[in-house]
Amino acid sequence: MIDREQVKKVALLARLELTAEEEQQFTNQLGSILDYVEQLNELDVSEVTPTTRAIDTSNVTRKDELQPYPERQAILNGAPEQEGEFFKVPKILQNNE
Repeated sequence: MIDREQVKKVALLARLELTAEEEQQFTNQLGSILDYVEQLNELDVSEVTPTTRAIDTSNVTRKDELQPYPERQAILNGAPEQEGEFFKVPKILQNNE
């Protein structure tokens, strides 16, 4: 079982500020989760084959092919700023010379 002091410690490590009510709420919720995990630990899974997914899947992504977008101006019009035919973005690199 988890206690309130452990919740406070985890919150501190995660840089979370919790109210007293939230501490109590998380103590109860985490306690319930840990109780459930304990129930799962009682199951005999020695003959269950380990898997990475509950169902079999195959590669469902499409081949990455370059295709020109017919409405270039529509994309540019959606940008916050543009300069000619290009997106205008803030400068992020500085010249240290």
